[in-house]
Amino acid sequence: MSLTNYRLAAAALALATALVGVAGAGTAMASTAAAATAAEGDETAALFPVDFVNLPTRALPASGKSHTFVLSYRNDSSVDQVVAPQILVESPDAGPFLAPTDIQVERRNADGSREAVPVASQTGTLFTDLVSVQRTLRPGETLTERYRVSVITPGAVGTVQPRVALYG
Repeated sequence: MSLTNYRLAAAALALATALVGVAGAGTAMASTAAAATAAEGDETAALFPVDFVNLPTRALPASGKSHTFVLSYRNDSSVDQVVAPQILVESPDAGPFLAPTDIQVERRNADGSREAVPVASQTGTLFTDLVSVQRTLRPGETLTERYRVSVITPGAVGTVQPRVALYG
């Protein structure tokens, strides 16, 4: 990729990130991995979701407790659909804001084992990465992921919002 094209891609990504930032938690999708993908010219990876399917929310469990969330989305269209599961944890409006160390998010693997999922933070919202978990669903296929959210810090309060990002 030429330096000019790289600069154009970086400028476009910066502009898109600024525009998405207005939507609050939407900035969760603009990560360093997305910037690297744009810089490498990988046109097969979608950079930004065009919509989200929000699943039922729940209050963050009490300290030392866990909730399991099943994220499921079926591609009912006649074309391939790029999707990505995500867990958002929103802090109370009046604070205190949650930190990534307040919770633990784990994804259940096909063999039943659990894998820790990194959590980032943006203006009081904790979120899991979208870029690394993107996948393409063929027509009629279903995405099903199981996550467990555990509270580590006593007194941590918030709302867990599981969702599936849809790419155009």
